[in-house]
Amino acid sequence: MSFVAETGSGHLVPLDGAPDGGGRNLAPRPMEMVLLGTGACTAYDVVLILRRGRHAIDGCEVELHADRAESEPKVFTRIEMKFTVRGRGLNRDAVERAVRLSHEKYCSASAMLAKTAEFTHSIEIVET
Repeated sequence: MSFVAETGSGHLVPLDGAPDGGGRNLAPRPMEMVLLGTGACTAYDVVLILRRGRHAIDGCEVELHADRAESEPKVFTRIEMKFTVRGRGLNRDAVERAVRLSHEKYCSASAMLAKTAEFTHSIEIVET
């Protein structure tokens, strides 16, 4: 149950499963990678939107917690995203707008997952 996936851009990513499913727990599970990709997609958008708006952003972290359906297919049903955005003099409204635009317009991953999952988010702004 261990695999190595090659991305379209030529990068290799190991994947594995839980021991009860035949895996050895040596790498992320495929659905963890889906969630990870969604967090990275939206963080990328938030940083890009704020930089284009000439906001002094130094970084963005997104912590995700998710629930999945109990029966097959075990799709995500709820995804909570906690954004920690670091920068100088960041305007809360601008950060909220960037998160909203990412979710509603730009992030393809969250657009797909929104078909089955309810998204919620919180924002913490850290002055640097």
